[in-house]
Amino acid sequence: ASRDWTEDQERALRTWIALARCYASFSKAVILKVTEYGLTTPQFGVLEALYHLGPLSLGDLADKLLVTGGNVTYVMDRLENQGLVYRERSPEDRRVIQAKLTEAGHAKISDVFQGHVEHIEHLARHLDVDAQDLLRSHLKTLGVGLQENDLA
Repeated sequence: ASRDWTEDQERALRTWIALARCYASFSKAVILKVTEYGLTTPQFGVLEALYHLGPLSLGDLADKLLVTGGNVTYVMDRLENQGLVYRERSPEDRRVIQAKLTEAGHAKISDVFQGHVEHIEHLARHLDVDAQDLLRSHLKTLGVGLQENDLA
């Protein structure tokens, strides 16, 4: 098949493909590790966010995890059934529902988080420190550019 696109377009396509494939591989490796903790990736994300940021409204939690409010509600339901989180009305604004860790939830995430950090470091070992810093910088630049110019 003939290619009716420019060299710059080819480069952009190849960048997208490389980024998508890398993300898929990295995500798969993270998902496999998180399942060892008896959690799904969204469940781990909720526990990790509450562990590091403290109580959050369900809307703020959705924003932090880049998911919909409905998804947060579903994940919170499952975590609540496991006794790891609970919901409470905000004392400042009774319309706002906050997500909070239970003692069991705090114990669970504090128990597994160091292993998660070590696993991420292990996965990133394919790039040296300078390459990791450079990649992160480039990805941030790309993400901010997309957010400011292409998603508005």
